[in-house]
Amino acid sequence: MTFGLFWIPATLVAAAAQTARNAMQRSLTETLGTVGASQVRFLYGFPFAILFLGLVLAAGGGKPLPPTAAFLGFVCAGAVTQILATVLMLAAMRERSFAVTTAYIKTEPVQVAVFGLAVLGDTLTPMAVTAIVVATAGVVLMALKPGSLRGEGLGLRPAAFGVVAGAFFALSAIFFRGAILDLGEGSFVLRSTTTLVWSLGVQTAILMAWMAAFDRGALARSFQAWRPSLFAGFMGAFASQFWFIGFSLTSAANVRTLALVEVLFAQAVSRRLFAQSTTPREALGMALIVGGVVLLLWAH
Repeated sequence: MTFGLFWIPATLVAAAAQTARNAMQRSLTETLGTVGASQVRFLYGFPFAILFLGLVLAAGGGKPLPPTAAFLGFVCAGAVTQILATVLMLAAMRERSFAVTTAYIKTEPVQVAVFGLAVLGDTLTPMAVTAIVVATAGVVLMALKPGSLRGEGLGLRPAAFGVVAGAFFALSAIFFRGAILDLGEGSFVLRSTTTLVWSLGVQTAILMAWMAAFDRGALARSFQAWRPSLFAGFMGAFASQFWFIGFSLTSAANVRTLALVEVLFAQAVSRRLFAQSTTPREALGMALIVGGVVLLLWAH
């Protein structure tokens, strides 16, 4: 059986799960702060990642894969850049709407294409490049506000947070794909899940140490808010499981471009949970995103 196009449904599942996780983390920032809300994604997601790996091994996925030095280097680099990206994302969400912040972050596909070529040698077809440009243009259109070109209402700080978060998310995607490819042996599911366990383990250790040293109050509150944190952790691990499956099957640029459907999911969440309406300009931006995604799928 071939799994060549399985990255498509895997990416769609990951995008939907990530939207749910981001919405939950956004609500947690009010009580835990940005670092505390970031930490619950990893702390509460780590046990679920171990469970996922146990299920894969029990289902006949092979033996546990031993890490190499290169694998650990990729994992640590991906872990740190993803932590920084998550903190900046939540900081931006405190100042701009959920949907528009997601749009800022989704400048990521252009960045991930460049980083993927530079770090891993991942190449793209001309049609795929066009798809990335069209979809990203839709993201930029959604992010711009009336008067922003004259310097009015641009919101430079949240915009900067969002774009830099997108860069760090792009780098983390490249590093995690590098880790998955470095394992070499085993099924794509086993390699993906092994990478997930190691990455969440490293991230949990880093943030637990940081908060124990600099923000014990938020660490204590994260344990007190275990019910919503548990859901955020599960959705984070579940989303990452499918992101990594996508990375194991195709370039990170392909996965992250298709993942722009998350902007559409975020818009729906904004309307239902946060009472944030959609403007005609944002609707046009979403149409471009959909057009770019369709073009990407046509290219495959």
